[in-house]
Amino acid sequence: MIKSYKARRIISNTVIYILLGGLGLIWISPLVYLILHSFRGGKAELATTIIPQSWTFDNYAKIFNPPDPNVVNFPQWFMNTFIIAIFSCIISTLAVLMVSYAFSRLRFKARKPLINIGMILGMFPGFMTMIAIYYLLKVMGILSMPRVALIICYSAGAGLGYQISKGFFDTIPRALDEAATIDGATKNQIFWKIILPMSKPILVYTVLTSFIGPWTDFILAKIIVGAQGPENYTVAIGLQKLVGQEYKAQHFREFLAGSVIVAVPITALFLFMQRYYVEGVTAGGVKG
Repeated sequence: MIKSYKARRIISNTVIYILLGGLGLIWISPLVYLILHSFRGGKAELATTIIPQSWTFDNYAKIFNPPDPNVVNFPQWFMNTFIIAIFSCIISTLAVLMVSYAFSRLRFKARKPLINIGMILGMFPGFMTMIAIYYLLKVMGILSMPRVALIICYSAGAGLGYQISKGFFDTIPRALDEAATIDGATKNQIFWKIILPMSKPILVYTVLTSFIGPWTDFILAKIIVGAQGPENYTVAIGLQKLVGQEYKAQHFREFLAGSVIVAVPITALFLFMQRYYVEGVTAGGVKG
């Protein structure tokens, strides 16, 4: 009986591992193709083989020193995206943490209705409001400043993403707040000098999520910046342009190289902050 159980367990585990390995290969194959063919020489069009026939660094050189900046201006696109992501990240992080702390620690009449409203609004996908946002920005005259417009869009509603951060703050003992209050500290001082230094995991989690959104967004950026000149493009819009019908025959390899470069900052952040990211997610999942 024990031997048959062990045999069934070995067989089932083997099948599961084979299935997971196959799914892993399917998932990672586009990434392998992307990285390998970003170093491919020869013709620029889409290749059907996984391993390139020739290798070169010219694709990366062309990305950073484009022969025609009106078509490929990756340094400007990268800088636009970086500026938007950094400012959006700072504003969104502060908004999320302050709203989360207020809902976790403060008690006022509108607290539960505001929490419920935030939960309900968070159920609606963001793209439902993009057209309305575009016309609001047009009426306000901000469309001529695409960086400012995108920063406002990415950070204005960030406070609605308070749920995980609030759950984390709920795990911090209230006795710390009470002791600090007895010593004469205000709520503002408690938040900045006591609670926030203890909240490194959720701070890292909030920073990462606030940075990734603007860094990888395409739809909202396309709506707001699409009608502007190429010098205002973000990385997502610029790279999408390179695989369009007009340019993909000449610039497909530059698209691959640019995609690899875009993935480097996010990958580095995750590798460096992975431990705190996991701690922030798990601690913030506690019901408060």
